[in-house]
Amino acid sequence: MTADAPTILATSMGFAFRDRNEIDYEPGPIFPFAFELARAPERPKLCFIGTATGDAVTYLATFYAAFADHDVQTSHLALFAMPNVEDVRAHLLSQDVIWVGGGSTANLLAVWRVHGLDRILRECWESGVVLGGVSAGSICWHEGGPTDSYGPQLEPLTDALGFLPYSNGVHYDAEKRRRPLFHDLIGNGTLGAGYATDNGVGIHYRGTEFVEAVADRPGVYAYRVERAPDGTVSETRIPPRLL
Repeated sequence: MTADAPTILATSMGFAFRDRNEIDYEPGPIFPFAFELARAPERPKLCFIGTATGDAVTYLATFYAAFADHDVQTSHLALFAMPNVEDVRAHLLSQDVIWVGGGSTANLLAVWRVHGLDRILRECWESGVVLGGVSAGSICWHEGGPTDSYGPQLEPLTDALGFLPYSNGVHYDAEKRRRPLFHDLIGNGTLGAGYATDNGVGIHYRGTEFVEAVADRPGVYAYRVERAPDGTVSETRIPPRLL
């Protein structure tokens, strides 16, 4: 089964480190929530897309290791040096959840567009496959947001997929330039109004509507940031539901 409406989980969260070795992570509570939204509680099908890090082998190993002890049908889509599945569209449409890892949002978008993945992922979303991701895997579904894709200094990205008609700020509490730049870009009209997430927080969208914020830890928040007619920027803190 799939979600009963187009669904996106845009987050600054994902895996939790267990500290036994360098790739020893476990799935955070966002994943059971995603499976629940996909109405797939038994052996859900989860595909990981790591384009934002160039399909780094260590990231793929971390993903598979995290789910090794879970009753989840895991797979991945790699695009370097060529797609690792024969029919990308069929593979993605057969999933319950697609999870996009962090890294370079700009590079992710460029590679996806070359391969037509932007169109395929929209079809997946409209068909009820739950789309989710962290960092670059959050910004990509929106109109854009601050990114470090171009170098160590954050810069605006304004040509993301636009499935969601908002801007997006990630790691809002973890990197000191994220919040002021997000405010500046919305205030000067470079970006439209949007939502931001502290580390450990995700946003659930049903269609293009905000449903709720969720978190994997206490003391963190989501935020609605928008520009008033006089050019000032307001930020409304949104307490999340603890998963």
